[in-house]
Amino acid sequence: MDKQIKVLIVDDAAFMVKAVREIMEADNGIEVIGSARNGQEGLEMIKQLKPDVITLDVDMPVMDGIRAVRHIMIESPVPIVMLSSLSAHGEITFEALRLGVVDFLPKPSGAISRDIHRSRNEIIDRVKIAASVVMRNIHRVKLGHYDVKSDLADRYGFKSLEYIIVVGTTLGGPNTVINLMSKLSPNLPAAVVAVQEISPKILPGFVKKFDEHTPWRIEAAEEGTILEQGSCYICSHDDPFVIGMNGGDGAFLKGNNGSERPLDELFGSAADVFEQNAIGVLLTGIGDDGKNGFSSVKQKFGVTIAQDTETCVYPNLTQCAIESGVVDHVVDVNNLHLQIESIIDSRNEEND
Repeated sequence: MDKQIKVLIVDDAAFMVKAVREIMEADNGIEVIGSARNGQEGLEMIKQLKPDVITLDVDMPVMDGIRAVRHIMIESPVPIVMLSSLSAHGEITFEALRLGVVDFLPKPSGAISRDIHRSRNEIIDRVKIAASVVMRNIHRVKLGHYDVKSDLADRYGFKSLEYIIVVGTTLGGPNTVINLMSKLSPNLPAAVVAVQEISPKILPGFVKKFDEHTPWRIEAAEEGTILEQGSCYICSHDDPFVIGMNGGDGAFLKGNNGSERPLDELFGSAADVFEQNAIGVLLTGIGDDGKNGFSSVKQKFGVTIAQDTETCVYPNLTQCAIESGVVDHVVDVNNLHLQIESIIDSRNEEND
């Protein structure tokens, strides 16, 4: 039998601790080794018990979940799956994912979640996946702050839209997307469309806070939105979009509900509309979605970029694409923005 995953539950609500414990212990692959009532107690128990994964609430006395994440990631790094009723709060979810939380799942209904057992399979699956994370590749993203009401010309650049940058990721991706967009120049003649693994309930608040910390305009993807230069449109893996073309207005977003391979279809649609000016970027994640879409980008003479597996939280997604021979550039996570900028600059020089 494989080694059991040791889990520590950190939550001040006795009912929630009991419910999560029952869910975990129903799976033979998981062992609950303890519970803590707040972040400070949890930090001490992490050092003593050395769990493989912790589940963490946000709203707790003494030390809340966000403060706990800051301390844990510095003092005793461990994969963190947040279970919180505060998932709709953009500042909280954004900050947690920026700091390196592996996953953020909303409690099913409010602070006292009496229907949490409905989420049993999802919670178990995410905890098991979190146990396989490459901890050395989890880093907090350092950010600036941008006043969204001023200096719009400096912020967006107002250049014509010539290129599309399509970004695909699954689990563990939001932190990497934040890292990329915080460094990528907003003055490129491009727009960005990103699909990432994040609950649709979290997305609106997440992008609102994200927009305050990057020079790009960050928006949640919506049906019919016309793509604009300097803007990044983010959608959930559970509610994905593709790119369409309207002869009068230009490229726009189309809903793609029910898709089993949203990354392939996003990359493929970008290739159809932007052809050689499509740039596909595949980041950390699990599965093999994206490799077929990358093939479509290459067939139209666009460019494909994969995050180096050595810097991925979960290397599986990019490894599948690399092994399939559909990746033009394999790049360290901290150099992705430089690679994208270099590709666009060199192609524009060729066209001058």
